[in-house]
Amino acid sequence: MTYSGERHSPRGTRQLGERPATGVDPRSRLALRAGLALRVSLLGWSLVLLLGAVLGFGLATLWITSVSVVALGVGIPLALLSTVLVRWFADLHRQWAADRLGEPVARPYSPAPDGGWPVRLWAILRDPATWRDWAWLVANSITGWFTYGLSFLFFLCGVFYLSYPLLYELTPPQVFRTPLGNGFRLDSVRDSFALVPLGPVFLLLWYTTAVRLANLNALVIRSLLAPTAQAQLRARVAQLAASRAETVDARAGELRRIERDLHDGAQARLVSLGMSLGLAEQLLPDDPQAVQQLLAEARASTSTALAELRDLVRGIHPPVLADRGLDGALQALALANPIPTTVVTRLPGRLPAPVESAAYFAVAEALTNAIKHARAQRIEIAVEFTPHPGTTVGLLTMRVSDDGHGGARPDGGTGLRGIARRLAAFDGTLTADSPPGGPTEIRMSLTCASS
Repeated sequence: MTYSGERHSPRGTRQLGERPATGVDPRSRLALRAGLALRVSLLGWSLVLLLGAVLGFGLATLWITSVSVVALGVGIPLALLSTVLVRWFADLHRQWAADRLGEPVARPYSPAPDGGWPVRLWAILRDPATWRDWAWLVANSITGWFTYGLSFLFFLCGVFYLSYPLLYELTPPQVFRTPLGNGFRLDSVRDSFALVPLGPVFLLLWYTTAVRLANLNALVIRSLLAPTAQAQLRARVAQLAASRAETVDARAGELRRIERDLHDGAQARLVSLGMSLGLAEQLLPDDPQAVQQLLAEARASTSTALAELRDLVRGIHPPVLADRGLDGALQALALANPIPTTVVTRLPGRLPAPVESAAYFAVAEALTNAIKHARAQRIEIAVEFTPHPGTTVGLLTMRVSDDGHGGARPDGGTGLRGIARRLAAFDGTLTADSPPGGPTEIRMSLTCASS
């Protein structure tokens, strides 16, 4: 018998994968629920932000008053206090804008200089970001009512008109009888039902505009509270200048280390080898047995010098890194570690050679710190490359974790500071999560491209 591949089912039975003739697609239902939950959440935020707009106007008044009485002396602590409050208030709105826009909104303030209140206050008053905060407080007290305030008003109007007959029935005769002016008067509850259709209209307006108005408010916040393009350029120039200075210092320190290792190691061995060969040459006619012993010592010195040169080359650029890439080099590093070490890598391919070298030595230095100072029983190395969508450029993240006693700080010694300097040449970052008692996680990241 031949099977045709067709499936027959009795009438009224739904086949596998077939949608019901009536009803809503479950995915559409889930999307509707998620959209409604988002808008309800934004509704709550609208109320909070409206109250914040009123508070912001009060903070603006306090700040203007405190600055205006600075000359009297008592205004200095008041101005500093109000500045702290304003910046805290602005930080909350930056976080709100970052959540809405999906990208961080950086703080634009210049570092406060050391000194007393007059010096700090003068620096704060000279900071353009301080005046932009003041401008935002004033603007937010106005624009807020046209963004999230308008969204909140749409929702209230929708609920108001949907419940208009109930309000008509429960309120005194002189209330809610002329909702659209004296030209439109309601004389009975039945007449009040004519306003109920306005409820769904306003709720639909609220539903369709809530997200857009919230995003518009976030854009206003970012335009006034984020660093300007000029400030970002100045910060970038300062960062590059510091990175360049640290890179130059790191390279100079590396050259001094190579010179010291050559002078104290291979160079000394080669000098000793030359002296042994010269002495053997002098003793060759008279004492062949002594010459044989000197040649054996010279051969041993040659082997030692070669081993030291190999170690020096590994310190500059390990051959395994060139042959097997970052993954293989880290595996070899873990095998040579006296503490049990686990290596987990997620790399799509080879990375640029300078990036592999910087990442390898950063992990190696962090591993050395864990071995020397943490008294750890286990160490884990995790390396992952996360590409940006649609490009080969991405973020290389390295984590070195141990179960030691903790307490590691980037500013507490030269090890982590040296790693930070090495990564700074690639705009990389280093963070340490190492509470007293452990565990410790050193997280390093840098932007690069994969092959």
